[in-house]
Amino acid sequence: MSDEGGICSNCGLPVDLCVCETIAQEEARITVNIERRKWGRLYTVIEGFDKTIDLGELASKLKTKLACGGAAKHGHVELQGDHRAMIIVVLSKLGFPEEQIAVDWTFQRRGRR
Repeated sequence: MSDEGGICSNCGLPVDLCVCETIAQEEARITVNIERRKWGRLYTVIEGFDKTIDLGELASKLKTKLACGGAAKHGHVELQGDHRAMIIVVLSKLGFPEEQIAVDWTFQRRGRR
């Protein structure tokens, strides 16, 4: 969405009435996976967002709600720790439909942690 005289370039509505981000949220097919990284740390990787969604702002909201660190990188959001149990609730409160969120539960923790 760009500000060309107050009109959205995607939908043609005034910027304050633009619905591009809402439509993108409802159409996104989000997948949630876990990755084990350096020193055995777990990261929750959330991907499948549309390009019109501001990932930096979304990552900031998720980090605040889940009390963790993380970043928005290369079209996906990375959160430190295993947040699969709460991510559906948090994303649905942010406007994403629960039916469009797929959580991969195949990864099992092993070891001392």
